[in-house]
Amino acid sequence: MGGEAVLILSVESAAHFYPATPEQVVNACYAAGYKIVHRGVLGDELVARQYRELLADEGWGTIIRSTCPVVVETVRAQYPELIPYLAPVATPIAAEARYLKALYGAGTPVVYAGVCITEGGPDVDAAITLAELEDILRTRGVRIEDQPVFFSRIPEERRRFWSTAGGLPLDLLKEERQSSRRFRKVRGLGQLEAIARAVGTDRIDLGFVDILPCEGCLDHPLLGPREELFRRREIVGATEPPRAQRSVLADGVAISVGAVFRVEGNGHEPAVDAVDDVLEEIGLAPNGRPWDCGACGYGTCREFAVAAAQGRTTLKSCPPYLERQASLAHQAAAVDALTGLASFRVLRDRLSTEVARAHRTGERFAVLFMDLDNFKQVNDKFGHEAGNAVLKSAAQECGAHIRTTDVAGRYGGDEFVIVLVGTGQEGARGVGEKVRAAVQAIGERLGYPEGLVTASIGVAEHRPDRENEDVLVAADRALYRAKAAGRNQVATGE
Repeated sequence: MGGEAVLILSVESAAHFYPATPEQVVNACYAAGYKIVHRGVLGDELVARQYRELLADEGWGTIIRSTCPVVVETVRAQYPELIPYLAPVATPIAAEARYLKALYGAGTPVVYAGVCITEGGPDVDAAITLAELEDILRTRGVRIEDQPVFFSRIPEERRRFWSTAGGLPLDLLKEERQSSRRFRKVRGLGQLEAIARAVGTDRIDLGFVDILPCEGCLDHPLLGPREELFRRREIVGATEPPRAQRSVLADGVAISVGAVFRVEGNGHEPAVDAVDDVLEEIGLAPNGRPWDCGACGYGTCREFAVAAAQGRTTLKSCPPYLERQASLAHQAAAVDALTGLASFRVLRDRLSTEVARAHRTGERFAVLFMDLDNFKQVNDKFGHEAGNAVLKSAAQECGAHIRTTDVAGRYGGDEFVIVLVGTGQEGARGVGEKVRAAVQAIGERLGYPEGLVTASIGVAEHRPDRENEDVLVAADRALYRAKAAGRNQVATGE
């Protein structure tokens, strides 16, 4: 492309090539053979003008703007419900490439040299990093430091009239400083989920949302460490010329600055199985009666499932599905995944409930605290899968010897707790003996050496007249007594 190509040199080049001056860098690019060098402002001006026209209409509600292709592709892939809100405006580099082809001829090759080389898309004929441009200059024998510190050719216009960096209209930047609700600057891909929920579920008008994964190209790792961001901003700011008194765009050069963001289908209906899978995901049998609540924006659940199977929407747009997922998450938090017993959180809440009930009614209850005696040896000698099998079997025995009104849970590791409602110490000791014997039988049934799989159990009774006593702590002390007495025993708190 040498000799014919037009180069768009990003404004971040001032920081990359520092301490060389922008004049020296531009002169070096001409010396390397580029026909014309533009310094990446015309695209900002084109885009800013387009946004000014969009924002002149007061009824736009929510517009999501991003000059970063990563954000746009993330929306298309993970948050298609936001696609209708993406501003239909090209990135500044794409807009400038179209403008330069209209200005110098459709066949003119356009090269972009910058930090993020995905910005131009198909409108740019070649995209290179600033480091690659430096290599090209070196290969051509052009030394930047040897170039004159004044322009060797009349420079192409590089002044702003409407825009700020990245193509934001100056008017919007002023509104941001006044904390306007019409403009929000968001940084980080993690914010997309909250925006999708606010727009798609809560139906909130967010105004003009400018979103980037970082603080812009000056914050890109290729330009250096983040702690030098302020220094880079100062360097680029110092090279910014004064604002133009009128538009720097050439008269009579008209181009489209539009962009289209939509999920393209393949023209075929999705497979029946794919639609049925979506219906099953949202909690409906394929032939069952759907909710058809309309909250997703589709007339029926089947229409929604077809759209989801085609990739035109996601399950995040289905409120009943989200409610079901929340319910499943709540259930998962209540059950220990390995043993199927109650989780520690459920045990804690149940103990609080039983203590309150005992003080209210005068009824007693008891707690068993069980620990597998040689569990670490099982893991060390036979592997963790063998240890998990012992834990599951012990959990089954805990559940097999209690009533539906009682609760058995995994306290943590190889420790289990059983809460026996309406049971005194003697009755609880009897249950403990049955569980202890059952655990010992597990080892014999699974073929472990005698005495390897056993359990020690502590028993404690909660009585309403002992308000300051923690029954779980008392059961834990009893467990230590059982361990000290030789293990594979049941001990009481008294």
